[in-house]
Amino acid sequence: MVPALALGCVIAATARAQSPKVHQLPATPATIAYGYYWSEATPAVRVASGDIVEIETMLTNSPTGLERMGVKPEDVPQHLRDIVTQVTGAARGPGGHILTGPIYVEGADSGDVLEVRIQRIDLPLAYGYNGCAGFIREFCGQGATRLIMMDRRAMTAEVAPGITVPLRPFWGSIGVAPAAALGRVSSNPPGPHAGNMDNKELVAGTTLFVPVWAKGALLELGDGHAAQGDGEVDQTAIETNLTGRIQLIVRKDIKLDWPRIETPTHWIVMGADTSLTVATNIAVRQMVKFLVETKGLTPTVAYQAASMAADLRITQLVDGNVGVHMMIAKSYLVPSR
Repeated sequence: MVPALALGCVIAATARAQSPKVHQLPATPATIAYGYYWSEATPAVRVASGDIVEIETMLTNSPTGLERMGVKPEDVPQHLRDIVTQVTGAARGPGGHILTGPIYVEGADSGDVLEVRIQRIDLPLAYGYNGCAGFIREFCGQGATRLIMMDRRAMTAEVAPGITVPLRPFWGSIGVAPAAALGRVSSNPPGPHAGNMDNKELVAGTTLFVPVWAKGALLELGDGHAAQGDGEVDQTAIETNLTGRIQLIVRKDIKLDWPRIETPTHWIVMGADTSLTVATNIAVRQMVKFLVETKGLTPTVAYQAASMAADLRITQLVDGNVGVHMMIAKSYLVPSR
């Protein structure tokens, strides 16, 4: 196997040499999957490995809900109105997210890895919203859902009186179709197919590596967030529409059983399960596996190194499967003596 720290080197050079095609993928009734990931879903677009997709995603709400919060009717995206009106009944899955896709990537098949390079993420709306439910519902009273106005010039938002946060937009849900035997899977819980991870580190400039479980990968994106804290404890972030640019590369030289993230400064591994203990166990084991593969350590030494050098974080607690991620700084991974 090619060491994980060398991810992208050979394939990246090939992709650049081929001058990738750029595809446009707006969010319309014909180009979304409402609430599910599915190996039999009809592709919204087909792309070659190395191609780039300019994509639009819708927030997880309805025009009526937005207007109830105070959004002017003219400020509700028309694509959202069309999707909510036209995609109904059996066309909706068990989850609640409006996901753009699926994107069929030529050459991708079960056992491969899809490399998703997040090149740009933009905020097309000046507002988002925050609902209230999640981990401790007793704090949520009537009318707790709030409209959050965003300063896109300063890239900040006041989320409560006296509390202003930087905007770091990311897609809460980026995933591929699960194995065919699982059928049409809800968009709500994350898993080995990635999906609704709600990992706030997946901003522009980062790369997601996700194992492929079905032919074509069938990538879907949605659940746009302008800002979120680790844990996402009330079930939502600043929920909003996003537009962006991603590059998709099929990797046949890597084998993964759970998603992995590369940022400019860190490597991140993931775990998810209905049990926080099990999710944590998965994440720690994935970090041990990463260090064994990349540094040639024994599992025991890798486990000890993880305890001294890596950070364990709760990704989210509110999506059926809770999420845990573990991250290690690239600066720590110096050449072995």
